[in-house]
Amino acid sequence: MNDVDHMWRALALARAAQNAGDVPIGALVVAPDGNIIGEGFNVRERDGDPTGHAEVVALRAAAARVDEWRLEGCTLVVTLEPCTMCAGAAVAARVGRIVFGAFDEKAGAVGSLWDVVRDRRLNHRPDVLSGLLAEESTALLQAFFTQRR
Repeated sequence: MNDVDHMWRALALARAAQNAGDVPIGALVVAPDGNIIGEGFNVRERDGDPTGHAEVVALRAAAARVDEWRLEGCTLVVTLEPCTMCAGAAVAARVGRIVFGAFDEKAGAVGSLWDVVRDRRLNHRPDVLSGLLAEESTALLQAFFTQRR
């Protein structure tokens, strides 16, 4: 599987979040060998947890699977640009790459509003691939919020 295949899987996870009544954001962690080791989608509403973002759920699952908090060489794939909390979690977990779909002009922390992951003051800076299947990610989010209004 490649980045595009992984993003399609993240979009499927985003639809699961939507079906559960949460904002449709999906994420997964891919090991250096290309295997998915963690998956997640937004569970803030379901769990009443402000940290229940897709990225945090996926990072926790990956760390549990490998029994290690360091996810060096792994790739975090997410349908929406991570917020400051999630970007910080990716840096703290030492992921090697972040791949995201839609840009988040209101809360994005991987280049849109802030650029946490490229801050030279931090001890780790993952590579970033942005805009992968952005149209599909954006359409899913727009449809969700249109229904909610």
